[in-house]
Amino acid sequence: MTRRPLLLVDSASLYFRAYFGIPESAAQAPDGSPVNAVRGFLDMVAQLIRTRRPDRLICALDYDWRPAWRVELIPSYKAHRLAPGGGPSTEVVPDNLEAQVPLILSVLAAVGIPAIGAADYEADDVIGTLATTQPGPVEVASGDRDLFQLIDDAKPVRLLYCGRGVGKLEDCDNAAVEAKYGVPASGYADFAALRGDPSDGLPGVAGVGDKTAARLISRYGDIDAMLAALDDPKAGFAPGLRGKLDAARDYLAVAPTVVKVARDVELPNVDAALPTAPADGDALLDLAEKWNLAGPCRRLVDAISHAGTAQ
Repeated sequence: MTRRPLLLVDSASLYFRAYFGIPESAAQAPDGSPVNAVRGFLDMVAQLIRTRRPDRLICALDYDWRPAWRVELIPSYKAHRLAPGGGPSTEVVPDNLEAQVPLILSVLAAVGIPAIGAADYEADDVIGTLATTQPGPVEVASGDRDLFQLIDDAKPVRLLYCGRGVGKLEDCDNAAVEAKYGVPASGYADFAALRGDPSDGLPGVAGVGDKTAARLISRYGDIDAMLAALDDPKAGFAPGLRGKLDAARDYLAVAPTVVKVARDVELPNVDAALPTAPADGDALLDLAEKWNLAGPCRRLVDAISHAGTAQ
């Protein structure tokens, strides 16, 4: 019998999409408070459970969306997302979304779905550690392209890329990454470091775009090997490209550490088994009534109960 997957959910990736995908006016609590992010997030998780049939599920949290150790290496890392007048870790988040996150966590707790994070690490690092240490198969639901690097056909680890929403998932294996970017999944992090990623504040190497970055990774395998070849005057670099890479040595020495997700984060021990019924039915009913969430809560409970009977 084929083993059912461990589903790892990039929580912030999904609830940001839920918030911006559903108007606040379309989902409100009785007191008028918006619950659009909660409603959308719960429905996304329910749909993932129905369609992917996991037997284990963990939601990963950003305990630190901009870790100091990454910023120390590349100060521009996510700097464009800092709130004006805030501290070095104050992200621009709509107030009406920020207020809904504790409610999302309360519903997950009442259902019995673990949501975990780690101090000084992003959700990506939590996911990377779980994808590496937990038995496969593993499926990661996220709209973050950085997680392409986790794909591993042997284990297997797949990325359910939801950049266009959970309803239009792209089920990605290594072939999908190679077809889209011209590099294997194992080379995606170095590829991203070379070409840069404005969404994360990574400058990349000036003058190196997707095609050149893919060609370099395909030829040398990784940035370390490429830099070693750069020291060889007989290596076949065009003079212009050699100059660009040489000028970016300091950046290239640290960029892979910033882009690669951590795979050895110390995490709390949790029971990842998908519940077949709510862990605290009374608490869930109270939340559903207080916040006008009866529909999405019911759909989530239906999804876990039916998934428990899947073979």
